Amino acid sequence: MGPRLADIARHAGVSEATVSRVLNDKPGVGGDTRKAVLTALDVLGYERPARLRQRSAGLVGMVVPELGNPVFPMFAQAAEGALAQRGFTPVLCTQTPGGITEDEYVELLLERNVSGIIFVSGRHADSSAPRERYASLVSRGLPIVLVNGYSEHIPAAFVSCDDRESGRQAVDHLVATGHTRIGFTSGPERYVPVHRKLEGYHQALASHGLDGEGLVELSLFGVEGGEAAATTLIERGVTAMVCGSDMMALGAIRAARRLGLRVPQDFSVVGYDDSQLIAFTDPPLTTVRQPVTAMALAAVRTLCDEIAGHAVSRAEYMFAPELVVRGSTTAAPSRAAAVAEPRPA
Repeated sequence: MGPRLADIARHAGVSEATVSRVLNDKPGVGGDTRKAVLTALDVLGYERPARLRQRSAGLVGMVVPELGNPVFPMFAQAAEGALAQRGFTPVLCTQTPGGITEDEYVELLLERNVSGIIFVSGRHADSSAPRERYASLVSRGLPIVLVNGYSEHIPAAFVSCDDRESGRQAVDHLVATGHTRIGFTSGPERYVPVHRKLEGYHQALASHGLDGEGLVELSLFGVEGGEAAATTLIERGVTAMVCGSDMMALGAIRAARRLGLRVPQDFSVVGYDDSQLIAFTDPPLTTVRQPVTAMALAAVRTLCDEIAGHAVSRAEYMFAPELVVRGSTTAAPSRAAAVAEPRPA
């Protein structure tokens, strides 16, 4: 049975006439619209007309966490563009609390005969989660690449940001501005990136002769988690915080202001990710930039190489973070006060 125009039109959000023009390879349809129709055709399980088949090298699944954190749409956009340039049709699978699980998405993708899957900060990043699901995909010959969350027990290619270095860079910056009571917050430590950031935080403190005892408050990812952690740490006397994401950093700023502190005059905050709007917050956020575009391109390139039958290294491709100093950090309150005091005549 041929494709139902109504089903494809509904899925692609276009008219049936537009679907007909695409399927018959007629002019007058924009590139994005044509792509939406072809993606709907693939996802619904219809076979492309022969004249259109050469335009697609197949489907590639991309499983990402919720899109509330702007860094994940950045990953998705960069990877989708790179896949499209190579002739692949990306299928974005977004996880939400209480929604479709990662395993259910994988089953749906396998039913669609995807050529490969990219997992971004998926269950592979949770050290307490079973890893057999990924080994099973590899054993059946499906190319996969996993982003952020290395595990030596999964025989696949990994792309990661150097989270230990990100923790060190944030602490080094705060120490250089005179802070000695530096707190840390991120999500649960069972997540590989969190564990690595925490290691970098402790290593940097130790290199400066400082101690983080009692200054770590792990919480939930997101603004609310950052606010809760900052409230606790401010009560313990920290003058600065290293946060595991920009969203948590925004929560920390909200907590400081609620407690009557000025940012950065009384309290400095460093985030992580550097998603697109962070430079425009109040104050503009000092953060450690994750090289999202470079990582996404590396993930796509590695996956496409494996799909093409080329040998791919099972090592971890590690990308360097970059500290971006903006307006949410400044000299520690005691140092700032000392500089402001007039010298005696």
